[in-house]
Amino acid sequence: MIFYFTGTGNSRWVAEALGKALEEPLVSIAEVLTEEKSEYVYPLGEREKVIFVFPVHSWGPAVLVTRLISRLRLEGYGGQAVYFVCTCGDDCGYTDRIMRKALQKRGIILTNGFSVQMPNNYVLMPGFDVDSKEVETDKLRKASERIQEVIGSIRREENLPLYYAGGVPFLKSYLVYPLFVNFAIGSNRFYATETCVSCGICAKICPTGTITLSEDGKPKWANTCVQCVACIHRCPVRAIEYGTISLKKGRYHHPEFK
Repeated sequence: MIFYFTGTGNSRWVAEALGKALEEPLVSIAEVLTEEKSEYVYPLGEREKVIFVFPVHSWGPAVLVTRLISRLRLEGYGGQAVYFVCTCGDDCGYTDRIMRKALQKRGIILTNGFSVQMPNNYVLMPGFDVDSKEVETDKLRKASERIQEVIGSIRREENLPLYYAGGVPFLKSYLVYPLFVNFAIGSNRFYATETCVSCGICAKICPTGTITLSEDGKPKWANTCVQCVACIHRCPVRAIEYGTISLKKGRYHHPEFK
């Protein structure tokens, strides 16, 4: 069973590759969380694996991932293998430790965690932008190779050290990440420019239902944003901006997801 969350398609691509190779069904975390429940129960077979696939946001797991885990009950769990595969633009900090702790609170033991470097997509802060096309192409090529390594490790139960924390991981994951969760999540400065064609794609793909369409067909944002950046990158006419920060920055979504 593969629980996945995606914004621009990177993690969806990884989840699909894992699902096909390991013959595991995919479960969308965003879709699960549309039903407000005190507990999400999933039956687990005796030899079934559990894999969480998600993007790293500010050196920690995407908020919806830990939100699901905090209410997750795996019926029939008895020490089956549990993994995560996170996608990141550069490094992951101590995302692995945060995941391990979140799962332990639910009585679930993490077997191993992996990271896959993918093209950058965070453009909502100064100094952050998408990669050049050359770097993007190189990262996608190397990501395909990395996924095969991850698949092999899971199949053979080798638990290879295929995870990159990067420099000063404590500072990034235990200072920057909490600040991101507490102050960036829920507030936003997104808006649609005059080039908006009212196609509604942004509202359709928003994983938290943050975006709705006004009477004039233009999008509006509630204060439930988790900064997955799906809307700004997947707008077909580049009509969505984030204050003035994103005005001169690039856009990216995984090439297999139009």
